[in-house]
Amino acid sequence: MKKILAISLSAAFLISCAASGQHHVADDTLSDEQFITPECCRAMPIHATFLDEISWDIPHQNWGVKEWDRDFHAMKDMGINTVVMIRCGLGRWIAAPFKSVLESKDDIFYPPIDLVEMFLTLADKYDMAFYFGLYDSGYWWHIGEYQTEIDVNIRLIDEVWAKYGHHKSFQGWYLCQEVSLRTRNISRIFAEMGRHAKQVSGGLPTMISPYIHGIKTDQVMAGDQAITPEEHERQWDSILADLDGAVDIMAFQDGQVDYQELYQYLCINKKLADKYGIHCWTNVESFDRDMPIRFLPIKWEKLLYKLDAARRAGMEDVITFEFSHFMSPNSEYSSAQGLYARYCDHFGITDYWEEDRN
Repeated sequence: MKKILAISLSAAFLISCAASGQHHVADDTLSDEQFITPECCRAMPIHATFLDEISWDIPHQNWGVKEWDRDFHAMKDMGINTVVMIRCGLGRWIAAPFKSVLESKDDIFYPPIDLVEMFLTLADKYDMAFYFGLYDSGYWWHIGEYQTEIDVNIRLIDEVWAKYGHHKSFQGWYLCQEVSLRTRNISRIFAEMGRHAKQVSGGLPTMISPYIHGIKTDQVMAGDQAITPEEHERQWDSILADLDGAVDIMAFQDGQVDYQELYQYLCINKKLADKYGIHCWTNVESFDRDMPIRFLPIKWEKLLYKLDAARRAGMEDVITFEFSHFMSPNSEYSSAQGLYARYCDHFGITDYWEEDRN
């Protein structure tokens, strides 16, 4: 009986050691490429990412300049050449001590560091284009005081260009108020802010990233009606007709519709962009809207499917929301590190960060 018990304990110990990886030796003869299915989707590459440090619904990683420097390096390694600060402020929180915003309301918090200067300095270092995201009050334009939203941002544009315009990486503007339909005087907001930003900066391009009023939007999940492709086209045809000379790049978010619907919406977006002479990108969400937890990195298969749909629909380029949390080898999520590895595998990019994960 003692002999049987000893053998059982020894076997359990060996199984435990194997499970913990103590006796695991990597098999260099195996590679993911051996198991790729013959009809696998073909993605188009991601060349841009948002920087989401003034966050709305994702957690902070609390990085300083050393961590951000490391992440810009990882972006560059993956082929990203453009970073877009999604907003310089939201409500009471701002990314730098902007006088124009601090004076607009009494409850604005004074920031401890100048994130704009940090991001521009890193973009200069890594030879990237930086787009400055404007201020979203989260208030004025929601209650009908859209002109106040515009006026604060007009003053902000002047202040920002005077302070940061000397950076070689400062190459564009992001109009950060996001809508899915013709609501809240959005045409006036985009038109006035976009035209002023271009005038002040000598014609630097402006970008918007609206979303589609599909089945995965908060409004629809709360009981609203999802929009049809035909109504989406009609609404945005009307909006874009008012934005001549104000918007240069349109990058619709791709995560609020079902995967089977996405290609049709992308084709509509490309058709509208061509009609109004606007560059058509897609904003591929690298987080997963299908999970019960908000938000986790997306499954590689889903990202691949969306990037393939973008390729087939003729998108000019791809920006993601967003690299640092959901695709970076430096992310707090280990699954983001895996997503980075799978992306690099697909495009034959050398993954210089692989050793850090092993």
